[in-house]
Amino acid sequence: RRERQRFVDKNGRCNVQHGNLGGESSRYLSDLFTTLVDLKWRWNLLIFLLTYTVAWLVMASMWWGIAYLRGDLHQAHDDTYSPCVANVYNFPSAFLFFIETEATIGYGHRYITERCPEGIVLFLFQSLLGSVVDAFLIGCMFIKMSQPKKRAETLMFSRAAVISQRDGRLCLMFRVGNLRNSHMVSAQIRCKLIKSRQTPEGEFLPLDQCELDVGFGTGADQLFLVSPLTICHEINSESPFFCLSQRSLRSEQFEIVVILEGIVETTGMTCQARTSYTEDEVLWGHRFLPVMSLENGFFRVDYSQFHATFEVPTPPYSVKE
Repeated sequence: RRERQRFVDKNGRCNVQHGNLGGESSRYLSDLFTTLVDLKWRWNLLIFLLTYTVAWLVMASMWWGIAYLRGDLHQAHDDTYSPCVANVYNFPSAFLFFIETEATIGYGHRYITERCPEGIVLFLFQSLLGSVVDAFLIGCMFIKMSQPKKRAETLMFSRAAVISQRDGRLCLMFRVGNLRNSHMVSAQIRCKLIKSRQTPEGEFLPLDQCELDVGFGTGADQLFLVSPLTICHEINSESPFFCLSQRSLRSEQFEIVVILEGIVETTGMTCQARTSYTEDEVLWGHRFLPVMSLENGFFRVDYSQFHATFEVPTPPYSVKE
């Protein structure tokens, strides 16, 4: 069967694009900080460089304009003349004075004098504007660098889900694992079944979402994710797979979206990892190979067998049958 369009990729990326926003696109500007954080790194770096470059050139031009209007550029070498900014002869020297002031370098060669009220006002404006720009852009970069998205790269999901019997009940199962030694605090897992359906009134729902119970009532959805765990959905009369059999699985078209959320122990920030399983990635009559073994004083996890499954005797009939 050819690969079809997925709602959520295996790496967790959602294949949804928003278009024809019209006047609603202005909402992105009303929340400019979040918009900048959501941008890709290359656009963040470009905006970071352009903002500082334009701000520096504009402020340096204002210092040069003051010196030009006062005539300081023509009398800067006159020892008896008191300029607004000492040793500013041209635009490069005005630019260097601005950089020294903004970065608080203070080489001492260029400095503002007290006989220049317009320069004092510009100096105060420069200080306030520089503080606002630094707080906004540096805060944006810090938030983007500290985002826990990369933490999700070390959370693993099995490539396939399996259907087999556990404790005498037919179950849909998949495996999750944490590659890091640091724990995910308050880890919780949820599953959504994405499937098109038509209501009794004739309304067609192309991406209808249905909750798959993975232990919400018993607390099994709250994970202590120290070692790989097998998540189990019991197929019963309340399950959307109540009528699913081995034969009907070949003709079904659905997608199971798995969402794992937790707090990163080292940073205290919430992290979310996602994956999905289509009907082609659900193996009937399979079970996961064990990955845990007891070594000398500790338990060892063999991740080379994390995705491996083996066949087990499983009735080909649905729970309803």
